[in-house]
Amino acid sequence: MAINVQNLQGRWNELKGEVKKRWAHLTDDDLKWTDGNIDKLIGRIQERTGESRDVIEKYLNHLTQEGAAGLSSAVESVGQAASHATNRLREGYSQFAEQASDQYDQAREMVVHNPVQWVLGAFGVGFLAGMIAGYAGGARQQQSMARRYF
Repeated sequence: MAINVQNLQGRWNELKGEVKKRWAHLTDDDLKWTDGNIDKLIGRIQERTGESRDVIEKYLNHLTQEGAAGLSSAVESVGQAASHATNRLREGYSQFAEQASDQYDQAREMVVHNPVQWVLGAFGVGFLAGMIAGYAGGARQQQSMARRYF
C-alpha cells in the first residue's frame, strides 16, 4: 500500500498524537522520524506493537486522507464565505448607488423648480461662512499683534 509520505511527513507532529492514541505504549523515541525513511518508522511501530505492516500502513493512510479531506472541506468553506461576502458587498453597493442617485435626482429637481431660493440660500451660507472665517482670522491677528507688544 502506498503512503503519501510527503503529506505524512509534513503533518507528522500533528499526526504523531493520533498514532499515540491508537498505540498508547509508543514513546516519542519510537515515533521519531529520521531522514524521511518511512520504512524505518513503520518497522519501529511494527516491532513495538506487534501489528502487521499492512495494518500500520492503512492507519497512516487513513490519517493523511482524513487530514486532506478536512483541508479540502475548510478550503471549500472559506471559498463559500468569501463568495457570500462578495455578494453582500455587491448588494450593499447597488443599494447605496441607487439611493445616492435618487437623492441627487431629488436635489436637482428642487434646484430646477426653485432656483431663486437655492441661490439665496447658497449666498446666505457663503456669507455666514465668510463672517465666521473673518472673525476667526481677525481674532488670530489681534492675538499675534498683542504678542508683539507684550
